[in-house]
Amino acid sequence: MSQSPNTPTTGFATRAIHFGYDPMQEHGALTPPLHLTSTYTFETAEAGGEIFAGERSGYIYSRVSNPTNDLLERRIASLEGAEAALANASGMGAITSLMWTFLQPGDEIITDLTLYGCTFALFQHGLARFGIKITHIDMTDPANLAAAIGPKTRFVYFETPANPNMRLVDIAATCDIAHAHGAQVIVDNTYATPVLTRPIELGADFVVHSATKYLGGHGDLLAGLVVGRLEEITQIRTVGTKDMTGAVLSPFNAMLILRGLKTLHLRMQRHCENAQALAEMLEHHAAVDKVWYPGLASFAQRDLAQCQMAAPGGMIAFEVKGGLEAGKRVMNDLTLIHRAVSLGDAETLIQHPASMTHATYTPEERAAHGISEGLIRISTGLEDLEDLQADLAQALDAVR
Repeated sequence: MSQSPNTPTTGFATRAIHFGYDPMQEHGALTPPLHLTSTYTFETAEAGGEIFAGERSGYIYSRVSNPTNDLLERRIASLEGAEAALANASGMGAITSLMWTFLQPGDEIITDLTLYGCTFALFQHGLARFGIKITHIDMTDPANLAAAIGPKTRFVYFETPANPNMRLVDIAATCDIAHAHGAQVIVDNTYATPVLTRPIELGADFVVHSATKYLGGHGDLLAGLVVGRLEEITQIRTVGTKDMTGAVLSPFNAMLILRGLKTLHLRMQRHCENAQALAEMLEHHAAVDKVWYPGLASFAQRDLAQCQMAAPGGMIAFEVKGGLEAGKRVMNDLTLIHRAVSLGDAETLIQHPASMTHATYTPEERAAHGISEGLIRISTGLEDLEDLQADLAQALDAVR
């Protein structure tokens, strides 16, 4: 007997395509309908009151929920192995909605040394203004967390791999320490996606995504997601998103992410294959000083990567000999690879974090947080590998 795509034992790719949707309930439409509505009607005044009171299921207003967004939320929760999910207007919308729901003055967030630039700005220049203590530690060693955590620690937050220098954090070990002290763990899984890493299954309480990246996959939308336990996701929906941030995802963008999820498994395979080959090429090129990629034997945390990730991912960090100026020359000489921020698109993108995505750090902060001035980041796309190799080779050869 065949399995229903709504069971957790069905394969990842099958659930990414089918989970939560029955075409026969929508006039046989193979593709889920797009619900472009802001409000919803009620059969009676009594029915509306029951829905508002939470005594009956139903939709009220699309700032709270929408059928298209609801399908996306149920599908990503299944793929992450979580009870529930909430879609937001951006990755930062997801993070801020989560934080504003649960944090109070006097709480502490312990986070890794390296964070995406806007997350760093939210923590240091935003939350810290409202009495939230932000503590950065080197989370590549769980012992550092054990030494730093205390009774006021509300959240332990990290990315793995970290943007942009590819640092990894041991999710299971970190969760064990945090939970022993009553703290919750939030993992930004944007780089890995649930294809490669599922933090909830390793003990994390929440997972956040910039769905703008790999989940959408085509560079044509902005979106964020947070997944976790149903009770807490409901709180984020009704407090953090509905009342505090208003960071509501457009149903049209939810539809685009649902389309992207259908090819996520295949795309991640190609991203990883191309990235592995480019990383090996970069490591052996005379113009390159250092490469950070979890699939390389030289990667310091390779054992953890092999334990925690199904594959090394599509992101590469490297430095060119000659520092920033040489790196700029390499980027400017590329003809196929685009100079752009963001990641996870079909196109291969290259950028300089110190002047772009991580410019919110001061030079001193970048040095302290492991982001060198000459670091270059590549988001490996889906193009023919030979064309990517040729473009990188000609640009690197020019600075030898």
